[in-house]
Amino acid sequence: MTWTVFLRKSAEDDIEYARAHYEAAQPGLGERFLDDIAEAMRGLQSNPEWPRLYYRDFRRVLLHRFPYKIFYLIESSRVIVFRVLHGRQDHPRWLAT
Repeated sequence: MTWTVFLRKSAEDDIEYARAHYEAAQPGLGERFLDDIAEAMRGLQSNPEWPRLYYRDFRRVLLHRFPYKIFYLIESSRVIVFRVLHGRQDHPRWLAT
């Protein structure tokens, strides 16, 4: 079964902020960040139930090459990505917004 993945505006904003930060630090690094995001999204499409619950009803996926975590909920046959946060951010605080 292939799941449908939706990104909330807050997740899209998180991704764009991080991409711009990495691209400013080193040309091409922002694109590699997006590649890592795309790889994680493909994993969510195929098996979003694999990660256990992390906080409340949120699950998380860690990126392979960057210190970011994707936080999402499963609703019916949909995966809703709420935030994409740096590993050092206060996750409960940001997930409440």
